[in-house]
Amino acid sequence: MAIIPKVNPFSKTNPDTGFGVQANRIGERFVNKDGSFNLRKDGLPLWKRLSVYSYLMDISLVSFLAIILVFFISINTLFTGLYLLAGVNELQGFLATTEWGKIKEAFFFSTETFTTVGYGRINPVGLAAHIIAALESLAGWLSFALVTGLLYGRFTRPKAYLAFSEHALISPYKDGIGLMFRMAPYKINHHLTDARVVVNIAFMEIEDNKPEFKFYQLNLERARIDTLSMNWTVVHPIDAESPLLNFNEEDMARTDLELYVQVTGFDHIFSNMVMQRTSYTYKEIVWGAKFKPMYRESPDGKTTILELDKLNEKEEVELKLT
Repeated sequence: MAIIPKVNPFSKTNPDTGFGVQANRIGERFVNKDGSFNLRKDGLPLWKRLSVYSYLMDISLVSFLAIILVFFISINTLFTGLYLLAGVNELQGFLATTEWGKIKEAFFFSTETFTTVGYGRINPVGLAAHIIAALESLAGWLSFALVTGLLYGRFTRPKAYLAFSEHALISPYKDGIGLMFRMAPYKINHHLTDARVVVNIAFMEIEDNKPEFKFYQLNLERARIDTLSMNWTVVHPIDAESPLLNFNEEDMARTDLELYVQVTGFDHIFSNMVMQRTSYTYKEIVWGAKFKPMYRESPDGKTTILELDKLNEKEEVELKLT
C-alpha cells in the first residue's frame, strides 16, 4: 500500500461534495477542465438517459450548426424519396430530362417547400404529392420554431465567461507557502458582482486498510469580492489549519490529489446569477512558481489594460519549506 502523508488533524472533511469516496471505483478526475463532470451514466436505454434539449444546449456552436445542417439535408432527402415514391408525374415543371436531373430538382423542390420559399416552377399536381408537400410544410414550420427556440436559448443563456489559469501554483505566501490559481472574465462587457469561490480538495487516504477519497473545503485568503472585473488570484494558505500542511509534490501524486473549484456571481448583462467550475489534478499543480502581473496602465495613463494573454504566465521562485 502506498504511504501517504499524515493529514493535518485540525482539518475537517467536507461530506457534502456529492462525489464518491471509493478510490478503486473513481476515474481519472472528478471534474473536467471545462467544468463538466467526468461521469458517464449507464444501465438504462439511451432514449431514457438522453435529453435532446440538454444535449443541444450544451454542445459547442460548431457542433450545433453541424447537427442542424445534417438534419436539414436528411429530412429533405427523406421527402425527396417520398416524392419519387409517389412518382415524378405527381410534380410538374421539370427542366431536366435525365432521371438524376429530376431527382436533384425534386430535392431542391423539397428544400423550397420545407422552408416555405416556394419559387413556383415545380409544383405538385397529384393528390399524393399535395399531401406530401402539405406534411413537409408542417414539418418545416415546426422545425424552424424549434431551431429558433434553441438558438435563442443558447444565445441568452446566462454564462460566467471566466477563464482560469491552466495551472495552480505552490508559491511563496507571506512567511510560508500557498496554493493559488487565478481567473479573469474575458468578455468585454461582462463582469461579476458579489463573486464567491468555493474550493474543495480531494485526495486518497487509507481507512480500515482501504483507500478512500476524502474531501476538504479549503480556507481561502479571500473567498468573496465585491466586483470581479479584473483578474482574481485565489489563495489557500498552507498553514496550521490546512489539510496540505504535510504534503510535498510526491505526496500529491501518490494520493491522486484534485482541486475542485466553483465560482458564482451576479452578471449585470444577464441580470442573473451565473456559475462556472473547473478543476486541477496534481499533474496541473506547479511547485515553485508565481504568476506574473497581467494588467498595466495605458500609455496615456487614463485606463487600466487587462492582458488576457498573460493569464497563464508564471516564473520560477524558490520555496522555503519547513
